[in-house]
Amino acid sequence: MEEGKKPQKWLFPSLDKEKHITARSVQKIFQNACKKAGISKDISVHSLRHSFATHLLESGIDLRYIQELLGHKSSKTTEIYTHVSKKKLSTIKNPLDSILKGGET
Repeated sequence: MEEGKKPQKWLFPSLDKEKHITARSVQKIFQNACKKAGISKDISVHSLRHSFATHLLESGIDLRYIQELLGHKSSKTTEIYTHVSKKKLSTIKNPLDSILKGGET
């Protein structure tokens, strides 16, 4: 695809431009890229999707937007990412600490 040009129908078209590449083709391409990059950790394309959602959540993106981006029909499906995001939990400040120390909230 030419730089700056939007895809006509598919982001990743197959040889038949009317169809997209298969999930299996994506997996093989990803495995080959990992191998070439020297990544030996057992990861998958789904790992990328999971990391994407987790990073969005940790960046403060509302769960409903993440649900839409991932194409989940149920918010319950997207909520699995909330238990993973412990990083933000440690940054929460208790407003009472500030009041008890005489500071502002």
